[in-house]
Formats: sequence, structure tokens, C-alpha cells
Amino acid sequence: MKRIRKGDEVIVIAGKAENKGQRGTVLKVANDYVVVDGINHVFKHVKPNRQMQTEGSIVKKEAPIHISNVMLFNPSTGKGDRVGFKIESGKKVRVYKSTGAQVD
Repeated sequence: MKRIRKGDEVIVIAGKAENKGQRGTVLKVANDYVVVDGINHVFKHVKPNRQMQTEGSIVKKEAPIHISNVMLFNPSTGKGDRVGFKIESGKKVRVYKSTGAQVD
């Protein structure tokens, strides 16, 4: 079970200066990287392709961020929070470390 999942709201704690402190929703989790909506934009230069009938352009898209550079956002405290696990009624659930409240 992963500590950060798709759909979670996270806050960026490290990386580019313009991204630090920003919040966003996780779009994708792959290996140890997450793609966060609206954060860590990069520009990709696309060549024109006559066979596929596409024009050349510059595309702005979100790049992955390492999972260690984001924290799960805790709405009750308004800050990023670490995540732990507990077993409640035979199921493993995620909990916030600071408050002990259940994430899911």
C-alpha cells in the first residue's frame, strides 16, 4: 500500500523555487514519482509530422516529481503531514502522523 495515491491532495516541499509550497492533486503515481496537476511545468518542443498531420509546436505539460519531495496535505492543520498505517477492523488504513486521524 502506497502512502500517496492518485487523487490525493499534496503539497510540494522541495524542488524548484516556483513549485515549493504549492498544492495540487495527484494525477498519476509511477514507481517513486508522482505527477501533480498544475505543478512542475516543462516545455516540450514537438516536431511537425506530415504522416500524422501535426504541426510543430511547443507543448506545456506537467513533469513527474519524486515522491520524497511531496507531502500529503492535512486539511485539519492546513499543512503537509506524514502518513502512517494502522490496522482497524482487519483492514490496513492510512492515518496522519500528527493527529492520528484517518486519511481515507
